[in-house]
Amino acid sequence: MSDYLTVNRANWDDRAAAHAASPGYPVEALVRDPEQISDVVRFDLPLLGDISGLRAVHLQCHIGTDTLSLSRLGARMTGLDFSGESLKQARILADRAGAAIDYVQSDVYAAREVLEGEFDLVFTGIGALGWLPDIKRWARTVASLLAPGGRLFIREGHPVLWACDYDRTDGVLALSEPYFEQAEPQIYDEPGTYVDTDHQMTHTVTHEWNHGLGEIVTAVLEAGLTLTGLVEHQSVPWDALPGRMRKLDNKEWQLADRPERLPHTYTLQARRLSTV
Repeated sequence: MSDYLTVNRANWDDRAAAHAASPGYPVEALVRDPEQISDVVRFDLPLLGDISGLRAVHLQCHIGTDTLSLSRLGARMTGLDFSGESLKQARILADRAGAAIDYVQSDVYAAREVLEGEFDLVFTGIGALGWLPDIKRWARTVASLLAPGGRLFIREGHPVLWACDYDRTDGVLALSEPYFEQAEPQIYDEPGTYVDTDHQMTHTVTHEWNHGLGEIVTAVLEAGLTLTGLVEHQSVPWDALPGRMRKLDNKEWQLADRPERLPHTYTLQARRLSTV
């Protein structure tokens, strides 16, 4: 448990350059076209709304494709991530795209200690919460970063999806991983990553946690925030269950057989209405 940050940071450092070079991330498209935004942020737009002029922080920003996209929507962006190699790629992308984005290296739980001031928007994207052992501590950190009236926006993989048996081949949706937060992590040793790349990873072990939807909502409320939206979606930005999903016109993926059986992702929004 005590070394999860070291183990996970090594894994993400190993992935960073490979992700930046992979067609799975829109790095070159973002550099070529100053109007381009990532597919992930494009999906978010109807619920995200107008963010122009807002001071915003993107927690667990990785290589910064979504951070740059939010900047192009008019927000004054800061990106935070614990992986130095990821931030190296994020800074290269911002420089190539001519974007003024501040990047800070830190564990999420230490964000309040390393970031100055308060933010109008805290943004967290797909695949972030699973790396955190304590969802209540995360929510308290978010609340501490928000200015009065500030908003949390998160779209994340649904905890039911994270609990699925990914190796099942008989068409049955089975839950084999924990749905609720556990004290000890799920430890995985996977040789590859989630985008196409020829890179051979040397740091393949990860420590991960799931958090139930009720646990996440409760953590946000107990942190003093007011829930303003919770939407469950029938699509996800990657081929989450290989061999069982179909790609949609919006470049999202969906369970091919009766997708209404599975909550794929969710969007949660909350506001800080008073001092917390």
